[in-house]
Amino acid sequence: MEDPVAHLWTFGEGMVHGVRIRDGRAEWYRNRWVRSSSISDQLGEPGHGRAITGPDFGPNVHVIGHAGRTFALVEDLLRPYELGYELDTVGPCDLGRTEDGFSVNAHAKHDPHTGELHAVAFYSGLDYVKHIVVDPDGSTIQATDIPVPGRPYMHDFALTERFVVVYDLPVTFGAAAPASGRWIPYVWNPEHPPRIGVLPRSGGPIRWFEVSPCFVGHTLNAYDDGASIVIDVIRFGPGFEPADIGGNRPMVDRWTIDLDTGKVDERRIDDRPQDFPRVNESLVSRPHRYGYTAASSLYAAHEPRATFTNALIKHDFATGRSEAHQFAHDAAAGEAVFVPSAGATAEDDGYLMSFVHSPERGAADLVILSAQDVSGDPLARIHLPGRVPLGFHGSWLTD
Repeated sequence: MEDPVAHLWTFGEGMVHGVRIRDGRAEWYRNRWVRSSSISDQLGEPGHGRAITGPDFGPNVHVIGHAGRTFALVEDLLRPYELGYELDTVGPCDLGRTEDGFSVNAHAKHDPHTGELHAVAFYSGLDYVKHIVVDPDGSTIQATDIPVPGRPYMHDFALTERFVVVYDLPVTFGAAAPASGRWIPYVWNPEHPPRIGVLPRSGGPIRWFEVSPCFVGHTLNAYDDGASIVIDVIRFGPGFEPADIGGNRPMVDRWTIDLDTGKVDERRIDDRPQDFPRVNESLVSRPHRYGYTAASSLYAAHEPRATFTNALIKHDFATGRSEAHQFAHDAAAGEAVFVPSAGATAEDDGYLMSFVHSPERGAADLVILSAQDVSGDPLARIHLPGRVPLGFHGSWLTD
């Protein structure tokens, strides 16, 4: 019997893909394994030379830049890795490290107004998570414990100018799951009350607000609006199964938390299956009008083939309208990263960049779209020499 863990895309050690663009041309494409000890051993290479306490795993979820350095991130108790300029592995690092062993995790968020990096980190099996703040120079300056009985899976969070918002939802750690044949140790737990917590960035007690049973996969963005907090999220309905991505249906919702009444208004924005939301990064934690998502056939296992197309979608939250760039059925569009134009003044003045599998070539293209004309023809296609499998998250990093 084949090992089922070999087919779970969340379990593979990280490989980072990158394209360097200068003066309107692609100078190089790189794909590099993040050299954990096990990867170095399998490749017959010397180790990275740094002693590691605890599990050693090549981060596979996100790549970010901070304090002039590049980091590959993962979640749970696994450490970030620093990468070099051409994606070579420097080694495991202490980004956001706390005295009790937490580090910055996969969905760390950069506040472009303060230069700080914020993260909400969790360890499987612990009954608290930690809000970590890293200053612009890369030093940990704040670490706040948030009690969360029931050991929920907190993959992402939301950040506003004044608050940190955490999702305490009914997907919880189950230590017995692997013994029963489940490789992912998280299960839908209908006994776990769904709620979201609001923690002041400046300190103070956390407040909890009830929401409908669901799971939030990713945050598009969040911001303060007077006595309310507005959060745009990718929401899965009740019964979310972490091990069966294709059997779930992620949709775009807007939650508005009324801090005066203690109520949360939950509103559906788009019920088409989609995920990997992004925003103009200069607006993280501040009001936004536009957001971008990827609609991949990965999320449409139960959709009639004739009615679904791989696409990148632009949402206009002011008008409620959306615009899509559709690819072929056999294509595979990954997360789109927004890159602002030089001297941009409008929020959507820039580009969307996404790795898209081209069935005609049997390889990937880096597709570049105008963010102001998403449905129009691509501005450029950079033909890469091989396939880039659907992965998780990445960033546009400037020199």
